[in-house]
Amino acid sequence: MVPVRRRITTGEPAVTERDNDVVDPLGRLRAPTDPACDVFLTGTVFLDIIFTGLDSAPVRGTESWARGMGSSPGGVANMATALARLGLRTSLAAAFGDDHYGEYCWDALEQGEGIDLSLSRTIAGWHSPVTVSMAYEGERTMISHGHAAPPADVDPGADVDPGADGGLGIDPPVGAPLACPPHSRAAVASLVPCQPEDWVARAARSGARVFADVGWDDTGRWDLAALPDLEHCEAFLPNAAEAMRYTRTDCPRAAARALADKVRYAVVTLGSEGAYAVDGATGEIAEVPAIQVAALDPTGAGDVFVAGFVTGTLAGWPLADRLAFAGLTAALSVQEFGGSLSAPTWGEIAAWWQQAQRCDGQDPAALRARYAFLERLLPVPARPWALRRAVPTIGFRPARAS
Repeated sequence: MVPVRRRITTGEPAVTERDNDVVDPLGRLRAPTDPACDVFLTGTVFLDIIFTGLDSAPVRGTESWARGMGSSPGGVANMATALARLGLRTSLAAAFGDDHYGEYCWDALEQGEGIDLSLSRTIAGWHSPVTVSMAYEGERTMISHGHAAPPADVDPGADVDPGADGGLGIDPPVGAPLACPPHSRAAVASLVPCQPEDWVARAARSGARVFADVGWDDTGRWDLAALPDLEHCEAFLPNAAEAMRYTRTDCPRAAARALADKVRYAVVTLGSEGAYAVDGATGEIAEVPAIQVAALDPTGAGDVFVAGFVTGTLAGWPLADRLAFAGLTAALSVQEFGGSLSAPTWGEIAAWWQQAQRCDGQDPAALRARYAFLERLLPVPARPWALRRAVPTIGFRPARAS
């Protein structure tokens, strides 16, 4: 039985008040027979508590003070939020605790972002996984805690075998029929060595275009054969270090070319250098430089990049435009703190585009050549840049009218 939810306020309303609804990047492609879901994904939802403005890593035996702090849904919620804010109809299957953290995350995702949680479940007596993220020197250090979600017929207080996932056996969530994922245009999978997921193959067979990222291989094997779900993927988006280790190359561009033998689109992110992609079917190569920004918190930037690339791919944009858009959305996200709440909306992208063309030091011709494709998509910005975002924390109440 799903417990009754109590509304938890999350501070100010979303920065552009659902302005992602103004732009539907797939509008010209939609037909009555299309699936109701654009993108399906599943994974672990964490409550992220983020500390920013640290001058250095914490030192044992001392107390460190951060200049900024916030909390927001994290984990797979970063990707789901980024997709939803870009106008894609997003369905998420995940487990939620019945504590305040779980209620807050559910409310923020379903009510705040319009994400379909019909395949998600609240588990009585199970507490939400939590991650504390500390951002400093352009990097982050994270500490996480969580327990395996019990099966539907098991007392949540009973011992549960954590399995091979280190105790966070939250996929599949209780009651979610991942053996038969919903019909969707696309699915996003996070590949884990030696842990294939049946739903990935089923989604691909049903016509979904599968996009995959991958995390650090703690086993040290870096064996592509240990990623059997890769054969079901249309696109694979590792970072440079991951790509080079998996392909045994010493150059991220060579790694992308090698990965293009495995998937249609091999995309390697190059950090401050941008991104490089190869279309394995046509041989097309695209490389786009990164937008230089002052990074506040990199949490979730990789998820936002993937969401941008998924959006451009489903919309049928040229490969270079997809890379440019993905890089832009990621760059905008790192200027705010909080993984999910930093994902940009179309209104924010429009405000950036208007401001960037007037900014001293920019080459207007080069800027327009690279991002001219945005002109036909962007709404008239309702607010000037820079925008004031929602307060990403639990516990604030809306201000009463005086």
